[in-house]
Amino acid sequence: MATAAAQGTARPEADGARNTTGDEVQYQDAFDAAVAADERIEPRDWMPDAYRATLVRQIAQHAHSEIIGMQPEANWITRAPSLRRKAILMAKVQDEAGHGLYLYSAAETLGTGRDELLDKLHSGRQKYSSIFNYPTLTWADVGAIGWLVDGAAITNQVPLCRCSYGPYARAMVRVCKEESFHQRQGYELLLALSRGTPEQHAMAQDAVDRWWWPSLMMFGPPDDESQHSAQSMAWKIKRHSNDELRQRFVDICVPQAESLGLTLPDPDLTWNEERGKHDFGTIDWTEFWEVLKGNGPCNEQRLTQRKRAHDEGAWVREAAAAHAAKHSGGTGAAGHRTTGAERA
Repeated sequence: MATAAAQGTARPEADGARNTTGDEVQYQDAFDAAVAADERIEPRDWMPDAYRATLVRQIAQHAHSEIIGMQPEANWITRAPSLRRKAILMAKVQDEAGHGLYLYSAAETLGTGRDELLDKLHSGRQKYSSIFNYPTLTWADVGAIGWLVDGAAITNQVPLCRCSYGPYARAMVRVCKEESFHQRQGYELLLALSRGTPEQHAMAQDAVDRWWWPSLMMFGPPDDESQHSAQSMAWKIKRHSNDELRQRFVDICVPQAESLGLTLPDPDLTWNEERGKHDFGTIDWTEFWEVLKGNGPCNEQRLTQRKRAHDEGAWVREAAAAHAAKHSGGTGAAGHRTTGAERA
């Protein structure tokens, strides 16, 4: 149950009551007060339909990104240069799968089953992060993904630990802790290559050159072109705008790149004494929108592989459902889904 300001906002359906205009006003006022007081909204609390829909869209995209994001690095598990690197990479890919499960569970608390979300992913009705539509051409790409992609994810996700929706905020605490390990392994991998042979150094630099700009795009379009940022910040789902987070990421990466002995591929990257921040070059937003529309280097490959894995794993889901039914005395129907509302 949520906190003081949200008391009395439990779903009216749960009490058998019927919404009236007066009820809606009362519930809306209590919801607004809870958000203003930085209190958490919980699954059984009343919430505006648009708030629920925004959360489902954002959490689903986040979950989809986690499971699609397993692909670029999983391609390198068998080619990792040592047993240590192989073990680290396997653990990381496994972590990403776990993140997806946390997040699908959080979405289920909003009354949307993961089967429905996966259907929308597979049919292209829901998106995942555009960054995963770029190829991993060399072993150094595993390091660049860890340092830059996971680094950008942490910058974006740490504020989500204070998201106004309780299940999402709590899921992000563990996700961010694990992502910090991923970022450090990427940094350490690039450092080893950067200090290696000239060929290894060049491979690390090439990977950073290719992943830098797509990493900046991970924060989404500029604030003045973002459809959802302002409302999400008003609801305290997001705490910072896309451009604020992008600037923070650039300022973090510049000294880290210097420590790595690598350069960031932006001739306009300079320290602005007056702003106390780095100025950086113009992002190619045409490329961003094209990748988002499905025209990236690996869009088709990622989605095809995801659908194939889902189809080939059908027997696992059916076996798990049969096992659960056998031990619970339930219906045993593989198609039965326990929704968040049922669990609440």
